[in-house]
Amino acid sequence: MPVRPRLGRILTAGGRSVHVREDGSRQGKPVVLLHGFSASLQWFDRLTPLLADRYRVIRVDLLGHGSTGGEPADAGEQARMVEVVLGVLGVDGAAAVGHSFGADVAIALAERSRRIGEVVVVAQAPDYEGATFPPGNALMAQRFLGAFAHRMAPRPVVRTVAAYAFAPGFRPGAALDEQTYLDHRAMHPGMFRVVLTERRDRMATCPLDVQLARTGLPSFAILGSRDRFYGARSADRYAAAGARVEILPDAGHSPTVEAPGAVARLLREFLPASRC
Repeated sequence: MPVRPRLGRILTAGGRSVHVREDGSRQGKPVVLLHGFSASLQWFDRLTPLLADRYRVIRVDLLGHGSTGGEPADAGEQARMVEVVLGVLGVDGAAAVGHSFGADVAIALAERSRRIGEVVVVAQAPDYEGATFPPGNALMAQRFLGAFAHRMAPRPVVRTVAAYAFAPGFRPGAALDEQTYLDHRAMHPGMFRVVLTERRDRMATCPLDVQLARTGLPSFAILGSRDRFYGARSADRYAAAGARVEILPDAGHSPTVEAPGAVARLLREFLPASRC
């Protein structure tokens, strides 16, 4: 099995070993970057240098992903883990920035933790209404067939499916192609069921925009108009929940990779530079 390289250090948080990376000044406002499904903290490699001059940037490999590994976990359990990590690091007044499934985690974290002051949703819809996914997702959510397909999927197949997470015509390049494959292999296959089945059921009863409004915190939704999963259809719902909304015209489902400069500019406009 390919080895997933570590960029940070392993912390013990709540009895778990968690892969964490910090960049920037410890005097800056903390910004916690939470990656999405089948990804890792390396999905923020292009964004982090654009923030690190001003913020304390903290990245975490979620449970069942990357160099953290372990068992699959839903957004609530992921948020509990991240809260413990922030306690270990002595972080307060942080902005939680979540991409895709990471947005679920960011909002769950904001609902439970006083360490969070702002929430940013990147390319995530409140629920699966109108969502479009690549063929084969239903198979991947099956407990045994999905695990087998996950383990046996060759690189070209993984890369072809992963391309759906980018805007049409975006060329990720060899390095990102390889990273996508390694992230897929490192992820616990049980995460397919967590995201494709359990999340669908949970969002049907309590969608993300409702949860976001419930936090009562300053919030921001950054969406890609060329997102092949969700488009920007949820813009009005996030605005109604009290969030500032920006739609990036040339971005797909991965704005932090496709348009890191635009995302960094928006975050710098929205977030203060210090914790005061």
